[in-house]
Amino acid sequence: MKKNVLRLFVVGLIWLASCSPLTRVLKNPDINEKYQFALEFYENEDYYRAGLVFEDLLPNMAGKAEAENVQFYYSYCQYYQNQFDLAAYYFKQFYDTYRRSDFAEEALYMHAYSNYKATPDYNLDQSNTTKAIETMQDFMNRFPKSSYFEKAGSIINELRGLLEKKAYSIAKQYHRLRRYQAAVIACDNFQKDFPDSELKEEVSFIKMEAQYEYAKASIYTMKIERYEETMEYYYYLVDRYPNSEYMKMAESYFKNTQRELYDLNP
Repeated sequence: MKKNVLRLFVVGLIWLASCSPLTRVLKNPDINEKYQFALEFYENEDYYRAGLVFEDLLPNMAGKAEAENVQFYYSYCQYYQNQFDLAAYYFKQFYDTYRRSDFAEEALYMHAYSNYKATPDYNLDQSNTTKAIETMQDFMNRFPKSSYFEKAGSIINELRGLLEKKAYSIAKQYHRLRRYQAAVIACDNFQKDFPDSELKEEVSFIKMEAQYEYAKASIYTMKIERYEETMEYYYYLVDRYPNSEYMKMAESYFKNTQRELYDLNP
């Protein structure tokens, strides 16, 4: 008896689901009516249901005037559901398919902007950040007179700041972990990639300090060469930042390096 009741309950749930507005829309064979329902869901900001209906329409819209709108709105449905990787993909697909569309410029911008929204915190892998910069720069190159141009430039600067912060944290982390050779390389990469950074003075000091510790821990046959590189990094710091807040510590490392070289070259 209980099993029969349970079976009837399950059947009832299935029947109710089949009668839901969304299910009826998806089963509707009239494409035009289905399209109007999708627009209604979209205008009511029900992006989940709108996305399902637009997705159902996509393969059936080839050659129809509404095909362009379906793909464009479907891309936005992904975006508004925070599915930024999917949104970026579909906006780019739209742009590649409808380059003469009135929506083409917006679609390419939203492709880049979706990549921007998908970027992680600075302490995580920054592959998406690099991709966001590249796609935003591509947009600016293609649409230099766009109303989105200034915003795109601002986003690129923000993302470059994120990469700068990541590079700085890597150098600091290597130094903190006493992986001095890696710290020197990370500082060198930072100086090449971010020559105008406000952190370049500190990074120059970290590089010199890490090189000194690296030389100090080296085998005898490598010490002279590595201490001499420490001297080079010291002179670089003094030449560019004669009033550096790190000068007192830098001079201490300089004197220690001189003594070490003197002892190694009696």
